[in-house]
Amino acid sequence: MKWIKFPLITLAIFSLAISLVSAYDPSPLQDFCVAINNLKDDSKDIIEDKSKGPFDVYTNGKFCKSPKLTNPNDFFSSGLNSPGDTNNPLGSSVTTLNVDNFGGLNTLGLSLVRIDYAPNGVNPPHSHPRASEILALTVGTLYVGFVSSAQDGNRLYAKVLNAGDLFVFPIGLVHFEFNIGKTPVVAFTVLNSQNPGLATTANTVFGSNPPINPDILAKAFKLDKKIVENLQKQRFGVHLFLNSSTKAKKNKKKNTLILARYHILNIEKKMKGMHYLLAVATLAVAASVVSAYDPRLNIPGNTMNPVGSNVTTVNVGTLPGLNTLGISLVRIDYAPYGQNPPHTHPRASEILVVVEGTLYVGFVTSNQADGKNLLFTKILNKGDVFVFPIGLIHFQLNIGKTPAVAFAGLSSQNPGVITIANAVFGATPPINADLLARAFRLDKNIVLDLQKQFWSSN
Repeated sequence: MKWIKFPLITLAIFSLAISLVSAYDPSPLQDFCVAINNLKDDSKDIIEDKSKGPFDVYTNGKFCKSPKLTNPNDFFSSGLNSPGDTNNPLGSSVTTLNVDNFGGLNTLGLSLVRIDYAPNGVNPPHSHPRASEILALTVGTLYVGFVSSAQDGNRLYAKVLNAGDLFVFPIGLVHFEFNIGKTPVVAFTVLNSQNPGLATTANTVFGSNPPINPDILAKAFKLDKKIVENLQKQRFGVHLFLNSSTKAKKNKKKNTLILARYHILNIEKKMKGMHYLLAVATLAVAASVVSAYDPRLNIPGNTMNPVGSNVTTVNVGTLPGLNTLGISLVRIDYAPYGQNPPHTHPRASEILVVVEGTLYVGFVTSNQADGKNLLFTKILNKGDVFVFPIGLIHFQLNIGKTPAVAFAGLSSQNPGVITIANAVFGATPPINADLLARAFRLDKNIVLDLQKQFWSSN
C-alpha cells in the first residue's frame, strides 16, 4: 500500500487548495447582470421575450435587467463629492454604494463607501460578515484598528493614518475608525462584496429585536444585570465620546508608530457601564506596536509619459497584508488629455471614483449572439462612480484641461492587467505578423511597424 501514499497525499493537498479558493460572491457567468430592485416599477426592463417568460436572469437573489435594455447609466452613480451629515451622536456619516442602490454591482463582487468624520467623530466597532475592506484616507488623520479572532488572542492591530495612507480590515473582524484630529476627515473604502453586510457591535448585542436574555449578556460581559437592561433600553448607536489625547513617537528605522497615552480619567467621568468598559478594552491594548504600508497615495504620480497617466498600485505584491483578503486598490493620475489605455483585469471587477477632474470612461462587452460588442461610456465628474465588469476591455480619458485623479478598488488581491496594445503587438517573442495582419485586417508591414514600436503602457 506504500505506493499509493504519495498520490493520496497529493490529492488531499489539491482538494484543500480547491476549497481555499472558493468565493463568498459567486463568480459571474455573463458580462453583467444589472439588478432590478423594484420589479413593479422596472418590469419593462426585464421583459425580453414573452415566449421565454418575464425575467431574463435571476442571480444573487436579484432579478436582472435584459442586456438588450442595459445602458451606461446602469454602471454609473454620482454624489460622492458631497460631505455626509456628521451632526449625530457618533460624529460620522457613511454613504454606501452597494447592490441595493447601485444595481450595476450585481455579480461583480464590489461595493464602495464614503465616510465623513467630524472632529472626534467615530465609526464605532463593527464588522462586515461577507467582505474584507481596504480604506484610503484622503483628508485628515484617523486612528484605526481591528481585533483578531480568539485563535490569535484577540490582538488589536491599530495605526494612525494620514492623508494618502491605507489600512485593510480582514473579513468578519471587528474594526473601527476614530478622528483624532481637530478638522473633518474623509475616507473612501472598497469592500469585496456587492452586499458586505454590517453588524455594529453594540447595536447587535444590546439592541437586537427581540432583546437577548439579559442574564446571558450580564454573564458574558461581566456586568450587573441592571446595566445590561439599561443598555438594551437605549437602542443606542455606541456613543463613545473619547475626549482623549495621544502622543505618538515614530521610529523611522522600523516604520512603526507607538500610541503612548490616553486620559483615561477624563473618559471615566463621562462614561458608565459598557461605554467605559469598551473604551478601556480598546485603549488598554492600544500600545501594541504595529506597522502599515504607506503607498504615498497623497502624492501625484508622474504622468510625463506617452499615455499621459500614472497608476500607483497597492496589491499583494506591495502590501502583504492583502494576502487572502481578495481586494486591492490603485490611484490613477491623468495629465490633461492623458489616458489609461484599453486594458483588462483577468481576475477582478473594478469600481472607480473620480476625486478630481473630468473623465470619459467606458467598457466593451464580450461577443454577443448578434455579433455586437456593445460600448458603454459615461463622462464622470468629481464624486462620480463607474464600474467595470471582470475581464472586459475598458479605458479612461481625461477630457479636461486640468489634471485628473481617480481611485479604483478591485475584487482581487492580484487582479492582473493586460494592456491590449502591449499584449497583442508587444508580446515577447512577437506573435506571428501574418496572423495579426489577418486578424486585424492590416497590411503586414503596418503590423511589423507596430511590433517594433512596442506600445507604451502603465
